[in-house]
Amino acid sequence: MKYNEIPHFSHPQHKLKFEYIELPFKCDGCKEAGIGSRYKCSICDYDLHTHCALPSPSITHPFYTKCSFQFLPRPPGDAARFCNACEKDINGFLYHCNSCGFDLHPCCARLPMVLDDGEMKLYLYRKVSASCDRCGRKGRSWSYRSKCKKYNLHVACVKEMLVESWHEIYYGRGNGRKLETRIPSIKSTLQAHHHKSKGKAKKCCEMAGLAMQFVVSAVLGDPTTLIAGVVGSLMSRS
Repeated sequence: MKYNEIPHFSHPQHKLKFEYIELPFKCDGCKEAGIGSRYKCSICDYDLHTHCALPSPSITHPFYTKCSFQFLPRPPGDAARFCNACEKDINGFLYHCNSCGFDLHPCCARLPMVLDDGEMKLYLYRKVSASCDRCGRKGRSWSYRSKCKKYNLHVACVKEMLVESWHEIYYGRGNGRKLETRIPSIKSTLQAHHHKSKGKAKKCCEMAGLAMQFVVSAVLGDPTTLIAGVVGSLMSRS
């Protein structure tokens, strides 16, 4: 259940209000990028993903059937920890399984098993044998793969693209005008791999671009068609 205004243990000074924004932000809970729905303190410029603002105390995950993940405000112990979904460092809120030691970013823990807009379906896999459309490597992190098996994207690669293009977010210096022209596109990379007619190559790249839109929106914590369209329109400018 979502509430319009909530208190939060991580920001006791003021209540956080629910809002929707079509520009990226940095979540002050998990320290990861976000877009779309969020809870915000307008006084302190404090932002949280909805997953971080309203976390479940404990969760399970289909990929780890023997695990029980508990929500924690900070990584346990002194050693550096990484997310088992995207393989990126964990610097804030997380879900942790005490029995096996696995960790998940809140947004990674909530990644939909299926992304479906009515025209394309993408399925989340823990490991796939197919190579990623961005890095060309197999295995690695969790991946989204299309039902037709033509498009495969590592969650880790999508996050790397965001970090590369939205570097300002992670240091609090980003602004909408800069970011709008710096969101990455994989169209040119994909075109280099196609040896078909121009028409078929163009269609294939368009479909791969659509796949990228949905994966990006899911990784950012708000896998909705509207957000995917916003991300896609920005990607097409690069």
